[in-house]
Amino acid sequence: MNAPTTFADCLAQEDELLLENFSQRNAMEIGLAVIEAALELTGKPIAVHVQNHDHPLFTHFMDGTGPVNWDWIGKKSRVVHVVGHSSWGVGIDYRERGLNFNEVTRLDPELFRAEGGSIPLIVRNHGCVGSVTVSGLLGDEDHEVAVEGLRRWLKTTKK
Repeated sequence: MNAPTTFADCLAQEDELLLENFSQRNAMEIGLAVIEAALELTGKPIAVHVQNHDHPLFTHFMDGTGPVNWDWIGKKSRVVHVVGHSSWGVGIDYRERGLNFNEVTRLDPELFRAEGGSIPLIVRNHGCVGSVTVSGLLGDEDHEVAVEGLRRWLKTTKK
């Protein structure tokens, strides 16, 4: 697994992962695809959460995950919902500019963390409508599992 190393690469990845639409059923399918990707790529337990801007749509905690992962899901997904880009990409963006995300934005680090694992759900011509968030691995791995799950689901919609 190779997470992007520059903010420009993160933006290109987001462009690759555009959705044509997004429904509650899609959220379930995406969540299941993320679980499958995690099992195949890492064999390690994860927690996965899919939500729109209004409410949760899919949440699953594999054995070995729990409240700590829920806390991280919240911290990372809030970044996506405020900024509109992946939590991994936002962290890279600030580091590339020599800045600290929480200091510059004044967002409480107990509630917002620009660490890998949450990616935006971007619908063509509508923008960011929600997020997919993974917790349980290293930040770059969380990011890549979320991306790979969404990528796999997108392939099933093009059949």
